[in-house]
Amino acid sequence: MVLELAGLSADEEAVYGLLVASGRAGATDLARQCGLTDTRTRHALDALAAKSLVNPSDGPPRLYQAAPPDVALLPRLKRSSDALDLAQREAARLIDTYRDTMRRHDAGQLLEVVTGAEALRQNLRRLQNCARDEMLWFCKAQYVAMPSGSNTEEYEALARGVRYRVVYEQAFFDDEGAVDNVVAGVRAGENARAAPRLPLRLAIADRSVAIFPLVAGGPHGSPEEPTTALVRDSNLLEALVALFDRYWESAVPLRLDDTGEISALDAAGAPGGLAPTDSTLLSLLVAGVADKAIASQMQLSRRTVQRRIQSMMERAGAATRMQLAWQAARRGWL
Repeated sequence: MVLELAGLSADEEAVYGLLVASGRAGATDLARQCGLTDTRTRHALDALAAKSLVNPSDGPPRLYQAAPPDVALLPRLKRSSDALDLAQREAARLIDTYRDTMRRHDAGQLLEVVTGAEALRQNLRRLQNCARDEMLWFCKAQYVAMPSGSNTEEYEALARGVRYRVVYEQAFFDDEGAVDNVVAGVRAGENARAAPRLPLRLAIADRSVAIFPLVAGGPHGSPEEPTTALVRDSNLLEALVALFDRYWESAVPLRLDDTGEISALDAAGAPGGLAPTDSTLLSLLVAGVADKAIASQMQLSRRTVQRRIQSMMERAGAATRMQLAWQAARRGWL
């Protein structure tokens, strides 16, 4: 029954299909061609007429003609399709509600223990393959399960529009080939920052599921197989997301310079100082001088002043001028 979504029964579909092919016919002829009884054929014709899919003549003899499918049938299919989409969305909502309810009553639905490097790699790949919007990542020095440069799932996710925000521990850049791998990631669309130290290894997909070590691994942790936890919607997950956001806000943005390489880091893991013009402009801005007065004093256009301020905000990863002032003080730009 191809046209069931349009509200047609099997008898109605058979009769309507014959009328479309023949143009016009009577009930008896249609019953003979369809292999239906006269009663079933007349019931199908009455139902089709009620749905404006066939038009009976005034007769006698009474003949039936199919209404044009593009006029009579397609709108019904469109309504059915819209109703199906609505039902699917409602079903998805009910599934999510059911899962949330089960998680509240079953701790195993909230936290799953993962043992071994291979199991950890598989879960990290699955998280990225299933991510729809965003991946958050803490990268510490010296890998535990996934060597730097082997995470091809990141490039596939970036290509389909998933945002990546990655904080690298400063010691990470001491690993062989690490800088080149970060450059490749940034070129592919990764938003990268650096921090002096990170508290743990962490990956979070769509702020709905996270994976992190239960026992510290790597060069300064347990030499045994890594034991990690997969945690879903819970207070623990919210705490991990808040931890990432806190480190992200204070981390130093990593940029590609004119040669396509990561900008040099100073001893504190921060980019070098400002150009003299930007340094003077920033000092005036922090002192509370208005853009117009800064432009006049520095003999610049107001648009140039605003452009330079915006450039410094992007460099510092600041969303507001107040954040720019805080980042400037922290980085020794003033």
